Amino acid sequence: MSWLRNVAQSESNRIQLLRPLNPPKKNRPFTVIVEGNIGSGKTTFLDYFAKFKDVEVLQEPVNKWRNVQGHNLLDLLYKDPSRWSLAFQTQVQLTMVDFHTQETSARVKLMERSIFSGRFCFIENLYQSKIMEPAEYSVLSEWFKWITSNLDVNVDLIIYLRTSPEVVHQRISNRARKEEKTVPLSYLQDLHKIHEDWLHNQTTHFVPAPVIEIDANADLPEMLEQISKVEEQILNRKKIKYPETTFPSKLPLPSYQ
Repeated sequence: MSWLRNVAQSESNRIQLLRPLNPPKKNRPFTVIVEGNIGSGKTTFLDYFAKFKDVEVLQEPVNKWRNVQGHNLLDLLYKDPSRWSLAFQTQVQLTMVDFHTQETSARVKLMERSIFSGRFCFIENLYQSKIMEPAEYSVLSEWFKWITSNLDVNVDLIIYLRTSPEVVHQRISNRARKEEKTVPLSYLQDLHKIHEDWLHNQTTHFVPAPVIEIDANADLPEMLEQISKVEEQILNRKKIKYPETTFPSKLPLPSYQ
């Protein structure tokens, strides 16, 4: 039986930003960000909602990262992350700000990842892995603070596609994208842990909206069934409050140190 879990914690236990988010604009669309490890099924989730006319779906602008005035930053990052992580993550921040602030006539906006996961997961992982220099990390952190203090990048709901690193590693091997052929299991394990600490355990960074978890280890039919269970909530722009509610999970997730 598939499972769905509304992650809920008391406000006293939640990690707070040093500065509050900029107040949201009036008439802003109900904004949902879809988060998860590489290969967790984000495209599957977004494709499900692309059929609805009042939903705008924004997939990660990978083509923009592959062609920055002729430079493939994604490929450069995977080949030499210590050299290119700052340039790549700067471009990611720019494109994510564009997505967050993009106006739309749709009532619902679905985004693949966000400026928050860029900072709290990918930049954080580069720094913790000692791939990114402290000075580079500080520059990106200062940009993030300025953006979240001065621009409307608010979100209303987070979908966390929760997977095990071994499952996504196999998926990445199967889809055989050129830039991803060198991605090791250890990198996916690191990203898994940092996503877990942020969105599941909620012990590291500010969580900008309520979280719904989906077992993305499931095969396609079961995953589509789980997605259908959040369809009404997303299309009807229903916000989640923070009751102390916990649902059991069948998902086997190893702990990585």
